[in-house]
Amino acid sequence: MDPRPSFADLGLPTPLVDELTSQGLIEPFPIQQATIADALAGRDTLGRGRTGSGKTLAFTLPLLARLEASGKQRERFAPRALILVPTRELANQVCDVLSPLAKRLGMRTTTVYGGVGYPKQIEAMRNGVDIVVACPGRFIDLMESGHVDLDAIEITVLDEADHMAELGFLEHVTHILSKTPKEGQRLLFSATLDRGIDKLVRKFLNNPVTHEVETNSEDEAQMTHYFFNVSQASRFDVLQDLCAAPGRSLVFTRTKHGARKLTEALIKAGVPSVELHGDLSQNVRARNLAAFSSGKADTLVATDIAARGIHVDDIALVIHADPPEEHKAFLHRSGRTARAGAEGTVITMVTENMRRHVKRLAKDAGIDPISKTVAKGDAILEEIAPGVREFREMPSIEERRGGGGGRNGGGGRNSGGRSYGGGRSGGKSYGGGRGSRDDRGPREDRGSRDDRPREDRAPRGDRDFRDRAPREDRGSRDDRGPRDDRPRDDRAPRGDRDFRDRGPREDRGSRTDRPRGPRTDSRDDSRAPRSDFRGGPRSDSRGGGRPDSRGGRPSGPRGGSSSGGNKRPARSY
Repeated sequence: MDPRPSFADLGLPTPLVDELTSQGLIEPFPIQQATIADALAGRDTLGRGRTGSGKTLAFTLPLLARLEASGKQRERFAPRALILVPTRELANQVCDVLSPLAKRLGMRTTTVYGGVGYPKQIEAMRNGVDIVVACPGRFIDLMESGHVDLDAIEITVLDEADHMAELGFLEHVTHILSKTPKEGQRLLFSATLDRGIDKLVRKFLNNPVTHEVETNSEDEAQMTHYFFNVSQASRFDVLQDLCAAPGRSLVFTRTKHGARKLTEALIKAGVPSVELHGDLSQNVRARNLAAFSSGKADTLVATDIAARGIHVDDIALVIHADPPEEHKAFLHRSGRTARAGAEGTVITMVTENMRRHVKRLAKDAGIDPISKTVAKGDAILEEIAPGVREFREMPSIEERRGGGGGRNGGGGRNSGGRSYGGGRSGGKSYGGGRGSRDDRGPREDRGSRDDRPREDRAPRGDRDFRDRAPREDRGSRDDRGPRDDRPRDDRAPRGDRDFRDRGPREDRGSRTDRPRGPRTDSRDDSRAPRSDFRGGPRSDSRGGGRPDSRGGRPSGPRGGSSSGGNKRPARSY
C-alpha cells in the first residue's frame, strides 16, 4: 500500500504547509486527500464523511490557496469567501482552524452569528475581511441591512449542510446562495444528502465531483460502545462515578431542563460541571465551553447543540444520559470522541423503559455494543474509566466585570436577566448571563435609586407608600365612600370630567385637537410607570426595530433598516 501523501504533495502554498507543520500536521486524512486536489483545481466539490473525519481542513486549505492565487484585494463590506455553518460553536471552531492559516497569507477572517451584538460584526465588514464564517440567520440580517455585498464572493462553502436543513435554515441558505455570483466556486460538505440537500446540490453546484469516505474497520475499532442497563434509582450514581474519574466527559441529555438539572446535581455531588444548551446567552455558552476545554470543569452536560461542531481534544467518555430519538443524532453525539485517529468510549444509559428503543438505535447505527447490567461500585466502571475518583468544589468561572457591565454583554436571550448557567453550589451561580451581584460593585458606589433617571415619569411628590396607614386602619372599600370623594394624596386633581362621561370617540375629535395637560393630570401616580422589561421607557410604537445591542435588525449607512416586514429569519442555535 502506497504511503499517504503529505500536505506538501497536494500542491498547497508553502506558507500553509509551514503552518500545518508547526501544528504537527504532516499527512492529510482520507477526506482531505480525496477532496483538496479537485477543490484546488476550481471544481465544485461535494464531500461526504463521518463527523471527526477532518472535513474542516478539507475545505479551508483549498479555499485559502485559491484566494491567494486570485490576487484580488479585499474591499469594505465585500468579503471574498463565505463559509456557512449551522451553529455558533461550529462557527468559532472553524474560525479557530482557519485564522492561523489565513494570517500566514495576510488575510482577515471574522465570524457572524446571533446571540451577540451587531456593532463588532458590522465594524469588521466595514474594515474589510477576506473570509466570513457565518450562521445563516444573522448573515441574512446583515445582507438586508446593506452591510454585506456578495458580488465579490469567489468561493462559498456549506459545512454540515444536513444539520442546517434539520435546524430549518434551508430556505435561508438558498436565499444566500442565490445572491452569490453564479461563476463562483461552491464546496458542500455533509454527512448525508437527505432533507433537501440533494436539491441544493442540483441547483447550485455545477457538475460537482463527489468524494465519500466511509468508516472503515480500523476507525470502528477506535470507538468502543457500551450499553449500561441501570435502574432509575442508580442511574445518577453511575453517572457521577464515571464523571468523577480522571479525564474529560461529555454527557448528553434530551432537554435543556435536563441538562441544567443534571449539571446542578453533579456540582452538588462534587463533580465540577458546566452546561451547554440553547437557553444560555452566547457569552455564557462560550465561557462554559472554554472552562471545559481548559480543564476547570472536566464534565460538559449538553443537549444535541453539542452533537455537531464541538471539538475538544481528549474527550475520554461520551455518555448518553438520555438516548436520542434517532440514530443520526446518536452517531453525531458519539463522534465527539475517537476523533482524528484517537481512541474513545461511548456509554449509553439504558433504563427499563428504554431497552426496546436503544436496541433499534444500535441496529440503525450499525454498531454492536457491549451490554452490561451496572450499579454503583461495579468493577466495570473502574475498568472503563480508571483512576481515583476526585470530588471537589466547582471553581469560579465568572468573568469579573465593572459595575453594571453585564446587561448587554451577552446579547443573548438571557443576557441582562436571570442566571441560567452551570448550576449552583453553595448558593453560587456558575453560568449566569448577567454576572453575580458581587461583580457589580458595592451598593454605595452605584448611587441610590433616587439618583437614577426617572424616564420622564411624573413626580411622585413627598408621599411614599410606606408612610400610609396600615390597611386595616383605612377601612374597607365600602366604608370609604365613592371613589371621587376620596382624598387624592396631593396628586393633581382630575377635575369634574369622568371617563364614562366622555361620549362616543367620534364626537371627541382627534387626539391632536384636544389639549394635552400635564401627565400627572391623567395618571394615577401610585402606580409604577409603564416600561419595558429592559428598564427603559416603553415606546409608543410597537413596530419599530430594536437597538443593535439588543439583537434587533441593524440600520446603517449602506442600507438603512431592513424592509422584511413581519418575516424574520430563524436564528442560529
